[in-house]
Amino acid sequence: MKQKIAILCPYPLQQAPSQRFRFEQYLEFLSENNLEISVFPFLNQGAWEIFYHQGKPFQKSIALILGMFRRGFLMFNLLSFPIIFIHREAAPMGPPVFEWILCKVFKKQVIYDFDDAIWLPNYSKQHEKFHRLKAYWKIKHIVRWANTVVVGNSFLAEYALRFNGNVTIIPTTIDLRFHRKPTEICENHPLVIGWTGSHTTINYLLEIADSLEILASQHHFVFRVISNLPPDFDLPNVDFVKWNQATEMQDLSSFDIGVMPLTDDEWSKGKCGFKALQYMSLGIPTVASDVGVNANIIEDGKNGFLIHTKEDWVLRLTELLTNPVLRSRLGSASKDTVKMEFSVEANQHKYLKLFQK
Repeated sequence: MKQKIAILCPYPLQQAPSQRFRFEQYLEFLSENNLEISVFPFLNQGAWEIFYHQGKPFQKSIALILGMFRRGFLMFNLLSFPIIFIHREAAPMGPPVFEWILCKVFKKQVIYDFDDAIWLPNYSKQHEKFHRLKAYWKIKHIVRWANTVVVGNSFLAEYALRFNGNVTIIPTTIDLRFHRKPTEICENHPLVIGWTGSHTTINYLLEIADSLEILASQHHFVFRVISNLPPDFDLPNVDFVKWNQATEMQDLSSFDIGVMPLTDDEWSKGKCGFKALQYMSLGIPTVASDVGVNANIIEDGKNGFLIHTKEDWVLRLTELLTNPVLRSRLGSASKDTVKMEFSVEANQHKYLKLFQK
């Protein structure tokens, strides 16, 4: 008989990167290993489609209220599940009522997973007026109540260990069966420097806007942005491509160089380097800010470049734009790094072990 596992997560399946590359890509493997997985998102598909767009406060409020009702009714259904896996939080607002019920009242075995410094205030412009409803203080309590805590890097682990001694680091990973270049890729003229991410991270591009301006005055290139929403600020030579799951690999594979700028702050230190891993898995030479886990993923000059200053961005991007041999060497080394350390295949048994304790 299969072991029943319930997964509580914020978003519908196959939508949010934090879910897709934390637990969703392991679902098939877990099911093949005698686990019966049921996933319960807080937002349904309709709510997801409006939630991160400007305006529509009434519809968003209704979506949140309906989500809270669904979570309340779900508590009774979860009585039949011995293990509950919670990604980030059971509900995006309010105190940790549902987590408290599962841990303290139902006495369930709870595995709590997060991949950002979610105890710190961080919110989009669309939700600026309501961000206090998120109750950031609740994270430490959920960490304390959980039987096992799973995090994406050592910075997050350091926080979690303040409240719970049973902390496991499993990096955000790439499934190389699907995350690969299409067989036919045309050579770019001019070369493409690219960035991918959601609207919640697009402002990091402001960190390199000045460097890109300088670079554009010296070299001809396209700066391609793949996201759900276009940047609302000026960038040189920008080419916006709306994110589409069906064409994601084709779109990413159009990059000759991938960039991952970050600000050097506590929130960024909690990030799990996923953008860099996406580029590297496709053999795309990667240039990233030397912040947080990026230094654990990239060995400067061997499988990518780590950046400290605006001048470094111009220098390293110039080297890559003008040196095809360097692009090839770094791209090949970065692909090997992902396969050995940051692939689903390299980490899937760590996930399975979580549910076999």
